[in-house]
Amino acid sequence: MRAVLHKDRVKVRIVRSDRKGRPEGRVVEIVERSSQPIIGRLLQESGVWLVAPEDKRYGQDILIPRGGTGNAKTGQVVVVQLTEPPALFGQPVGRVQEVLGEVDDPGMEIEIAVRKYSVPHEFSVGCMALSKTLPDAVRPQDHAHRVDLTDVPLVTIDGEDARDFDDAVYCEPATQGRGKSAVKGWRLLVAIADVSHYVENGSAIDIDAYDRATSVYFPRRVIPMLPEKLSNGLCSLKPEVERLCMVCDMFVTQDGEVTAYQFYPAVMWSHARFTYTEVAAVLGNTRGPEAQKRKALVGDLLNLHGVYESLLKSRQRRGAVDFETTETQIVCDENGRIEKIMPRTRNVAHKLIEEAMLAANVCSADFIAQSKHAGLFRVHEGPTAEKVESLRAYLKAMGIGLNVSDTPKPGEFQAIANATKDRPDAAQIHSMLLRSMQQAIYSPGNNGHFGLAFDAYTHFTSPIRRYPDLLVHRVIKAVLANAKYHLPALPIPGEAHAKLARRLEKGRAAKALEPGAKPKKASAENLAWEAAGLHCSANERRADEASRDVEAWLKCKYMYEHLGEEYSGVVTSATSFGLFVTLDAMYVEGLVHITELGGEYFRFDEVRQELRGERTGMRYAIGTRVDIQVSRVDLDGRKIDFRLVQNGQPLTSKTLLDKASDADRSPRNRGSRAQETARGKSAKGASAKAATAEKKAAAKSKTPRTRR
Repeated sequence: MRAVLHKDRVKVRIVRSDRKGRPEGRVVEIVERSSQPIIGRLLQESGVWLVAPEDKRYGQDILIPRGGTGNAKTGQVVVVQLTEPPALFGQPVGRVQEVLGEVDDPGMEIEIAVRKYSVPHEFSVGCMALSKTLPDAVRPQDHAHRVDLTDVPLVTIDGEDARDFDDAVYCEPATQGRGKSAVKGWRLLVAIADVSHYVENGSAIDIDAYDRATSVYFPRRVIPMLPEKLSNGLCSLKPEVERLCMVCDMFVTQDGEVTAYQFYPAVMWSHARFTYTEVAAVLGNTRGPEAQKRKALVGDLLNLHGVYESLLKSRQRRGAVDFETTETQIVCDENGRIEKIMPRTRNVAHKLIEEAMLAANVCSADFIAQSKHAGLFRVHEGPTAEKVESLRAYLKAMGIGLNVSDTPKPGEFQAIANATKDRPDAAQIHSMLLRSMQQAIYSPGNNGHFGLAFDAYTHFTSPIRRYPDLLVHRVIKAVLANAKYHLPALPIPGEAHAKLARRLEKGRAAKALEPGAKPKKASAENLAWEAAGLHCSANERRADEASRDVEAWLKCKYMYEHLGEEYSGVVTSATSFGLFVTLDAMYVEGLVHITELGGEYFRFDEVRQELRGERTGMRYAIGTRVDIQVSRVDLDGRKIDFRLVQNGQPLTSKTLLDKASDADRSPRNRGSRAQETARGKSAKGASAKAATAEKKAAAKSKTPRTRR
């Protein structure tokens, strides 16, 4: 392994299995060296220049020869390009390619993340040149073949910190049909920025947008998919200016069924820019101060709330999964450091917009499916057979009367969530339900959306920040024009997409094995759409990982200032090596290592997802409330360590015994005296090891040189 680095492609021979049955191998050939640059801190030790990689998956420091440091200074964060790969008896050698700055510079964690995850963060020269040729406003000739909606009071509803507004809504009471057969309901308009009008197929802007596939959101900074002239200018539905849009015009019955819809290009004029907080306040009190400021639009907001209540009935009938989870918002100061971490609460305005967008997305998926045109669907498949079995075992162990079938429906999951929402371990149960599901992906094969309980679903509502939505717009426009949309020449997915490619291949193979099923040979067009789906799915994961990495670093930096302080929290995950605890006050997660649980053995129950003490019977599962002390923060590894405390003191075997029940301490549960003595000695050994590890960690934390 000394001859290879993270992301090298190798050929491995399995040579044996360990005592747990896991295969062990030997690298027999290095197939391909990774060309990705490495980010780290430039250091000088005994006259030798080297770079300590920021990503600890690179297990070796990079040697920098004389003249290879460029303008970099000791301690600065640099980007290194390898010139010589590692060997069995030699370290890798490289040269400094770029100097990012000092480790404590504001925003440095973002600069590191975008390079660490290869996030494109600079637009090409051709893209920027083309964007400068775009107009600054909607021109008279742009009105051609569009419906004029400038007199319709469409409004945008977004968060306080939103900068691009890609969707606007309007609703009014309506009737479908005449006479006795007339059906009362709502006419709902969802207008989406018409990005496809400005981003031509295969243009320089389109190539850059495809390369990014999505905007990446960090605290205090966004790396947009499109140049700012489009994302914050021409395509942003700002109030009181003309904007081009694609409209999904729907009729929604009072039971929440969309019985008719149509798509058309239009010109709109946003009559107001609302925030979620403002809309919630108006709906909560139509005579309050917020409502008085927007008196002319209060009726429209009430209509939107009416169609929302109708769509909610449909959601409940479908049995769509809707677990209440807490999302957090990081508030930073001017230097990019965390001031506070707040829960991001979803009010009625969030849910109103969400249901309107879901309805438009379902209509767009149905429109593409009915037209028989190729396109990208948002696919969320049901749980695998293995996950179903694991979930069944868990529900049985937890004494939950409900179960799931061999091919479960979303309603079964929601029924379990509803039945257990008042239990003290509800968080644990809902977490296990979520873990049993698969991740959603983009695919040309319409396999439905399990979580939302839709037969067909796609993404139509955010073309400013998601490339799949832009493709959906182009397909809809082609169908409206009785034409066929052809994808531009797109790059073939590389190693980053291999996992998703294998998953799709496995799915196709499984379907081919079904009785009566005939293997279908994919056409060149379908393969191109599949490649686009793989690319967009993989880049969506990449964006999520980069965002999480930055948030984890910021949280570590924040908690470093709170070392030794005590907080209350709840167990959010149990593993064989310890507990992950999320703090109540800060919404920060850290690890309580198993050696910090007191002086006894704890066994991990995989079915119940809990740790249980052999002597005391103490159990720690998801949802268990605990008191902790912040014991260690590892900025390099993005890790925070906690230790359990009780009354301000670390938890010991004595305090555990005091907390154990009489039943757990009965002779029937204790075993022989010899066993007790052996366990006691082992417990002392574990405590001693923990103390030694703590001393080493403390000594390490005092070392002046900290690698990031």
